[in-house]
Amino acid sequence: MANWIKAEVIENRRWNKDLFSLVLDADVSPFVAGQFTKLGLEIDGKLIQRAYSYVNSPDSKYLEIYATRVADGLLSPQLHALESGDSVMITKDAAGFFTLDEIPQGEHLWMLSTGTALGPYLSILQQKDVWQRFRKVILVHAVRFSADLSYQAEINALKDTHSDQIIVQPFVSREPTAGALSGRITHALEDGMLERVVGQPLSAQQSQIMLCGNPQMVKDVRALLEQKGLEKNLRRKPGQITTEQYW
Repeated sequence: MANWIKAEVIENRRWNKDLFSLVLDADVSPFVAGQFTKLGLEIDGKLIQRAYSYVNSPDSKYLEIYATRVADGLLSPQLHALESGDSVMITKDAAGFFTLDEIPQGEHLWMLSTGTALGPYLSILQQKDVWQRFRKVILVHAVRFSADLSYQAEINALKDTHSDQIIVQPFVSREPTAGALSGRITHALEDGMLERVVGQPLSAQQSQIMLCGNPQMVKDVRALLEQKGLEKNLRRKPGQITTEQYW
C-alpha cells in the first residue's frame, strides 16, 4: 500500500489555460531523477490518484509536478484549481526505472517527449552525471501549439550552461513556430529530417534513446528505431531504447 502524506501547495504555475505546474512542500523520501510519484485528492469520499513525474532535481527544496488539465478528468481539473496554501496528498516514496542509472553507456543521449512528459527529462538534466556521461544530449519536445512549450527559461539556462553539449529541438504540430519543426516526431524520423536538423546520426553504436509521452508516439518511434537496428533496453540484455508509458 502506498504511504500517503500531505503536501502543501507553494505555487501553482499556470503556463496556459490547461498546462500547469504545482510547486509543493512535502517530506518525501529521497528519489532518483526521472522517477514519478502519485498525487491524490479525496473526491466524493474516495481518494482519486494519478502518477506524475518529478520535474525538480532530487536536491531542490521544493517538489514540482507538471500536468495538464483534462476537461472531463476526475483529478486534473481539481489539481489545476489548487492555490498557494492548499494541500494535496502525495506518496512518500517515488517509483519507476526511467532513470539515468538504467541507461547503458553511449556517446549521444536522445530525450524524446510529448507534452508534459518533458518533466522527467528536466529533473535528469539538472544532474551532473548526465553531462559527464554523454558527449551530446538531444532534447526533443513535441507539442501542438507554441504556447505549450513550457519551461523555456529552464531550458535556456541549460543551453547557456551546457552550450557545447545540449541540442534542443521543439516540434509544434498545429501552427508554424520559429525554431520548431512542424508535424510529428515520427515523420521527422522516417525521412531523416530530425537527424539532419540536429546534425547528429541515430545509430546503435553511439546513441541511447529515452522515449516518454503519448503511448502511440512511444510505440511508433520505437518501431521506427527498431527498423534502424536499435533494440529495446532490458536489464538482462542492454539495448538503446528506454521507454516510459506516460498514461
